[in-house]
Amino acid sequence: MRNIILIGFMGTGKTTIATALANRLKMRYISTDDLIEKKEKSTINEIFTKKGEEYFRDAESDAIREAAQMENVIIDAGGGAVIREENMTNFKSNGIIVCLTADEETIMQRTKKYKHRPLLNVEDPKRKIRELLAKRAPFYAKADYCIDTGKFTARQVVNKIIEIVEAADKSDKEIAQ
Repeated sequence: MRNIILIGFMGTGKTTIATALANRLKMRYISTDDLIEKKEKSTINEIFTKKGEEYFRDAESDAIREAAQMENVIIDAGGGAVIREENMTNFKSNGIIVCLTADEETIMQRTKKYKHRPLLNVEDPKRKIRELLAKRAPFYAKADYCIDTGKFTARQVVNKIIEIVEAADKSDKEIAQ
């Protein structure tokens, strides 16, 4: 089975869905944020604060390049990973990209209690969510598939992704014959 890469805005359920998928499919779970924190020996928030977003995005691209070369993994990508074309190219090289979405109200509810989200540590987080969603929408649209997690339970989202992957694998085998 190809890698399954979950992209989408923060608060759309990437980590929850990725870990559930990994357990269900007996695949390894990889978080690009975890790879960055391990390599940098610093939290994402600290990297943003001390070294800036550009430095973070470079470290993120390195982590994505590394993760994309792995086999049999579910990759939980950071929300902004899609803004660099090279990241999407690396993801597509060995996997199916599924974008998880949710409306801004759902995202606000899911993220408001977390202070480790550097891009939302602003005076008006709801406006920031709206701005970032609009800015990233064309990048998220490059995913192979999209699922609105605000309309389904985590189990339903996992089932939908499994159906998508199985159908894609079947289609690939038919084309190869």
